[in-house]
Amino acid sequence: MTAPELLITGVTGTTGGATAAALSARGVRYRAVTRRPELITDPAAEAVAAEFDDAETLRRALGGVRAAYLVSPSTEKAEAQQRRFIDVARAVGVEHIVLLSQFAARADSPVRFLRYHAAVEEHLSASGIGGTSLRPNLFMQGLLAMAVPIAVDGTLPAPIGDAAVSVIDARDIGEVAAEALTATEPLGTLTLTGPEALGHAAIAAALTRALGRPVRFIDVAPDAFAAALAGVVPAWQLDGLVEDYAHYAAGEARAVTTAVPDVLGRPARDIDAFARDYAAAFQAAGTKRSA
Repeated sequence: MTAPELLITGVTGTTGGATAAALSARGVRYRAVTRRPELITDPAAEAVAAEFDDAETLRRALGGVRAAYLVSPSTEKAEAQQRRFIDVARAVGVEHIVLLSQFAARADSPVRFLRYHAAVEEHLSASGIGGTSLRPNLFMQGLLAMAVPIAVDGTLPAPIGDAAVSVIDARDIGEVAAEALTATEPLGTLTLTGPEALGHAAIAAALTRALGRPVRFIDVAPDAFAAALAGVVPAWQLDGLVEDYAHYAAGEARAVTTAVPDVLGRPARDIDAFARDYAAAFQAAGTKRSA
C-alpha cells in the first residue's frame, strides 16, 4: 500500500480531528502526525510520531506528502512552531499547506492571536508553497469550556454584551479543510463563519432548547471571565482570550460569509444543530460536577 499523500497535524484536537473525520468519511487515507501514535485508531490513518520542536521528525513525517493541514498546539510557541513546519515542508517539496488561521487576522491587530496568525500567513505566502488559509470565527465547540456552569448553574458567562458573532461549528471547518486538501489547486484565503451572527443570549436560548432546561447569558467583566476559565485553559492563554472577547464585544466579528456553503455545497451548521449534537456532552459535565 502506498503512503498517504495527505498529512494532518493536530489530529487529536478540535479542527485536526474534524479534518481527519471528514477525510475518513470519504475513504481517503491520511498521515496523522502526533506525539502519541498509539492513540490513533482510525483505519484510514497512518500514525507517525513527530514533534513541532524537532525539525528532523517533521522532515521524516512530511516525506512524500503532497498536502498538509497545519494547526499546532495552543502554546506560546505556536508561531515559531508553525514557521518551522512551513520551512521543513518547503525543503521536502510539499506542494500545498492548508493553514488554520483566525477570523480578522492582521499584522496590526490589537489582539495577539490575530497578529500571530497574520504572521504565519505571511510566512506561508513567502515560502512559495501553495497555500489555503482558513480564517474561522469563534468555534461553537468553545462553549464546551463553559460546560460546567452551563450544565450546573444554567449560566453562560462572557464579557461580550449584546454583540453578535458569526460562530461556526468546527466540524464545518474540518470538512472545508478536507475539501482543500483534496483539491487540485489551493483555495486561497477563506473566512469561515456560521450561517448567522448571534448574540450570546441567542446562543443560551439554543442551549435551553437542546438541554430542556433554562440556560441564561450573563454579561460579566473580563477579569471574572478569566477567573471562570482558570484551570480550564492554560494561564498564559487567558489574556489573549480576554483580547479576543474585546474584539467580539466591539462588534468586529459579526460578518457572515458564504465560504462554507460555497465550498461544501450545503448550508453551514447552525447553533441549534450544534446544541442538539453536543447536548450529551453538556449533560455529562453536569453529572461529573455533581458526582
